[in-house]
Amino acid sequence: MSSPTQPQQPIEIQEIELSVKESESAVPAQAPPRDAAYWAPKVDRLSVDPDKAAMGFNIAGRRVTGPQQGFGKLWQRTYSAPLKPMVTPEQLISEWKANFGSFWPKGNRFGATLIAPGEVAPIAMKAGAGLKLNTGVLVLYADPESFTFMTPEGHMFAAWITFSGHIENETTVMRIQILLRTSDPLFEAAWPVMRLMEDRFWRQTMRNVAAHFGITGIEIDEKLVCVDKKRQWHNWRNVWHNMAIRSVLHVLTAPVRLIRRPKH
Repeated sequence: MSSPTQPQQPIEIQEIELSVKESESAVPAQAPPRDAAYWAPKVDRLSVDPDKAAMGFNIAGRRVTGPQQGFGKLWQRTYSAPLKPMVTPEQLISEWKANFGSFWPKGNRFGATLIAPGEVAPIAMKAGAGLKLNTGVLVLYADPESFTFMTPEGHMFAAWITFSGHIENETTVMRIQILLRTSDPLFEAAWPVMRLMEDRFWRQTMRNVAAHFGITGIEIDEKLVCVDKKRQWHNWRNVWHNMAIRSVLHVLTAPVRLIRRPKH
């Protein structure tokens, strides 16, 4: 794991669960780890800034969820692309953090301007027919060479998503790595379609990041590994928080909320 003064490789997705477990069992008298400033403080439920409440209605008060709280099979997805001419990992991540939402495909909104540990970002995703699906993420970790998101209850995935840059064969490699389970049975049923949509989404994002540095025609290597084929049926009740269902209900009940809105 990276050190604040001598960053080496970006945080690996497999290290996140171990670090979370270690933090839960840490003895209070021990000195904090050197990378403590890069981790989000522990939160029971997410809070959304008032100016973002309209977009964050699906995540306010929700708990965060990692793959252990998900329902479907456990997958690790990795997208990697070398960046030439040379862009340092620090430059890559600095610009990626500063312009994160602008690199997304058009029609999708990322509701945070700051990528920092503990930041809560509402998200509005294009779903077709003019419908937006509202969800969000917590910035779990952020250092000079990587940052990691954790998803809330109701998100399509119970996941950790890490964005990083590292040196490989004297070239900076841009990488997105996701450890995920679909969050509930409905999203698991939609996984074959969602998987293709996710591939297109992240490929376009990486092309946009590269274009920001004047780099075109990047070659994106994609890897998909099934880590655990078992579904976690004890988590089937996650469907109660399903963000797709709740986003549709939010649209349908808009007239009722308008009538009940206090008049000034």
